[in-house]
Amino acid sequence: MRGLAISRKFAGSVMISAILVGNAFAQESFRVELGQDGETLGDMRPVFLKFESRPLPAISPEEVARRYQKLFEHSDEPEVRIDALNRLNNIRNQSGSDIGFSYEEQAVVYEEVLGSYEDILARGSFSGRLDELLYQMAKAHAHTGQHEESIQRLKQLVGLYPRSALVPEARFRIAEAAYASGDYPSAETGYRQLIDSNVSQELSTKARYMLGWSQFKQGAQAWPRAADTFMTLLDQQLPDQARLANPPVSGLDMIEDSFRVMALMASRSGDARTLVSWFSGRSDAAWHHLVYDRLADLHALEGHYARAVAINAAFATRYPDHPASAEFLAQSVAFWQKAGDGERAREARAGYVARYDSESEYRALDLPQQATWRDYARFLGDYYYATATELYAAGRSANAADAWSNAAGYYEVLADHSGSAGELLHLAGDARLQAGNPAQAILNFRRAAYGADYERAADAGWAAVRVLESRLDPQAERSALTALSEEERRFGAAFSGDERLAGLRADLANRWYELGDYDQALNYARATLTLEGAAPDQRYAAWLVTARVRQRSGEFGLEERAWRQALTLVEQVPSLEGAPGESERIRGQLATAIYRQGEKAAANGDATVAVAHFQRVSSVLPGSEVAIKARFDAANTLLKAAQWQTAINELTRFRTDFPDEPLAREVSEKLVYAYRESRQPLRAADELLRGAEQAPDPWSLKLRAAELYHQAGATQDRNALYRGWLAIAPGPQNGADHLQQQTLRQRLIESESGPDLGQLRQALVAREADSRWHSDQTLLWAGEAALVLGAEAAESFARIALVHPLATSLTRKQRALEQAQGYFLEAESFAGEAVQSEVLYRRAELYRILAKDLMASEVPQELNELETMQYQMLLEEEAYPLEERAMELHSRNHGRIASHGFDAWIERSLEALADMHPGRYDRELRWMSWNMEGSDDV
Repeated sequence: MRGLAISRKFAGSVMISAILVGNAFAQESFRVELGQDGETLGDMRPVFLKFESRPLPAISPEEVARRYQKLFEHSDEPEVRIDALNRLNNIRNQSGSDIGFSYEEQAVVYEEVLGSYEDILARGSFSGRLDELLYQMAKAHAHTGQHEESIQRLKQLVGLYPRSALVPEARFRIAEAAYASGDYPSAETGYRQLIDSNVSQELSTKARYMLGWSQFKQGAQAWPRAADTFMTLLDQQLPDQARLANPPVSGLDMIEDSFRVMALMASRSGDARTLVSWFSGRSDAAWHHLVYDRLADLHALEGHYARAVAINAAFATRYPDHPASAEFLAQSVAFWQKAGDGERAREARAGYVARYDSESEYRALDLPQQATWRDYARFLGDYYYATATELYAAGRSANAADAWSNAAGYYEVLADHSGSAGELLHLAGDARLQAGNPAQAILNFRRAAYGADYERAADAGWAAVRVLESRLDPQAERSALTALSEEERRFGAAFSGDERLAGLRADLANRWYELGDYDQALNYARATLTLEGAAPDQRYAAWLVTARVRQRSGEFGLEERAWRQALTLVEQVPSLEGAPGESERIRGQLATAIYRQGEKAAANGDATVAVAHFQRVSSVLPGSEVAIKARFDAANTLLKAAQWQTAINELTRFRTDFPDEPLAREVSEKLVYAYRESRQPLRAADELLRGAEQAPDPWSLKLRAAELYHQAGATQDRNALYRGWLAIAPGPQNGADHLQQQTLRQRLIESESGPDLGQLRQALVAREADSRWHSDQTLLWAGEAALVLGAEAAESFARIALVHPLATSLTRKQRALEQAQGYFLEAESFAGEAVQSEVLYRRAELYRILAKDLMASEVPQELNELETMQYQMLLEEEAYPLEERAMELHSRNHGRIASHGFDAWIERSLEALADMHPGRYDRELRWMSWNMEGSDDV
């Protein structure tokens, strides 16, 4: 209960109790306690008020009272004693102090003087005013317990002296007596008459107050009149906000009592509806809200908390813009707390926060109310956060998400009105994140980090980073990674010294690299490395990304540097190895980077630099595949640079150092090339033969070696290889094979002598005859070989003598002729015009020799002379066609002069013709060339 204070919760109105400090009335705060002040409404009684009739003297009241008390005690005259007593009572009443006679002493004193009053009144000898005497007699009767007599005296005073200044007080006492005796209608009439008469404002106020009580005591049917009376009284006492803030001290009890009685009446009727009916038709007064307040307090004191809250709600609904509405809603929270209903108290807090969550509504609250609003919002945020945590632990994720959302909502709205906005937004972000709303969580974290004076701003900013980071998957989209990068830039700009920044940048470098944006990856790797506080693992990751980016861009020198830095770190901090053998893999990458520099220099034609790079690879990763390849490429580079001997040396060492390497099989070919280019064909050929020893197809190398022997003039070595190949060579599969084999045979024929030449020529002729692939060269070679074979056959033919028996020797000779003739015809078919003159000559000579030999053949001995003649004639007949055939062929050869010119074989044909037909051909001839110049003058 609040006591006499009009309101302890309205900052716009100074509490009335505050002005009573140091005043005796402050110790008499009124309380509604039915158990002590009556069990029923009828038992309730008002506080009786004191009245002052005269102004106090200028001297001390205690001193004046002392003097009048002394006069009363020492005077023997009744009039004097009565006058002194009268003045003494006036002083007591005006000062309000307990001075003069005590209560017990007054009873004795009035008992003593009562007789004097009666005597004086009977004698009519009183020198003073009789109205005052009647008033004092009434008072004396009252002090001696003679209340009826006291009222009679007052009624006498009113009846006899209606214009006396004491009449208003007399009427008041008469009405008060009726009230005290329970005659409330009479009391009401008396008080109303007093109000309607021309009395002082003070007495009128007291009468109106008692009028209200008289009406109240008459029961519920008179309560509307009582309410109207009390409201009129309050309108007079508290006419405006200024008076409400500073109410009259003398009327505090009346004011508070009026509120109490109105609350009692409303509580026993229609509660807020009753108040609405009372206030209808009346202008809104400064004190209306206090009636609601007392009514709500009354219900709370009686334990009817729901009704008390309903009253608060009714006021806030009817007067939404009233400054006290916030206090009423806050009071509902206190009521539910007192009732032990935490859930409804929480709902009341939520209603309060929701009612004033807009900026304008919040700003309209006074400072204490704003503090209350903040307390409620923080309470609700913390409550829902704790509840969400419990629900989540219990496996109720969906419910937990709703609770976290509620918590976040309160933290967010509170942040706009709190000095700890950063902390609240940080909490709100966490709650939003737990509720499954990462986008809103990020916004809260950002506000906490970058828009508030918050000591943990960096943590809030980092929380936003982590949220975005958690939303990335291994196949992160560019948009998501871009958002994280923007968040990093925001965080880095605000918290450049934060130790977590290096890890984030290293991670972003890797992510951008995986996404294929190498410029971004390189930028973040560089940003990581420039941070002084970057940890070894972060620097290691950054160097790895840098190395890979440089590798892709072909900046192999920078790539080498990055790999070396990474290798140094992993060697210094072995724990950086993410997997076994990682340092070796880095070495491999480093070696490759050096190797690529060598490749690049070689491509640019800088052999010296290229070889230097290639040779450095072994110092990084000796014996590795890339080191071996670098050694090999160093030699290749030297070859391309035409540094033949240096290349030969490198190749030779490579084969010696790495005999089992696949690349070693290429060394031989490269050495051959180097030897050839450096004009060392014999060494090139030897190298080929060395390679042939291990080759699956040795003859391709041997033939190449043979060609090199041929170029070097090493005919013997060459021919040995030729013979070996021709001995096993399969039939030609194409024109190249045919040309190769025929070339080898031709070279053997040209460079050798002996009985094997015939076989070579026969093979040459036979291969050409059987081949589908001819060339002018092979045909010429075959033709020449056939001519040689034909000439040899012709010689054999010529050596066969025709002896008896002629048929046998002639048959032999005929076969030899046919053989020679066949070769000559083959030669002509192969070589054509190139050998035709010789072929015609040699064919003709075969016939001429056969004819001549036939004529000179041996005559059988058993023939007689006639038979011999006949035999010779027969021989002539057989020889003649042969001779004619010979002359024909020679003549054809002779005829070639016009078309093909003169040559040695035509000349020999002419000689043969001259011998066979001297009349025609045996003459002096001079062969002249035809000159077209000057032919017109011939």
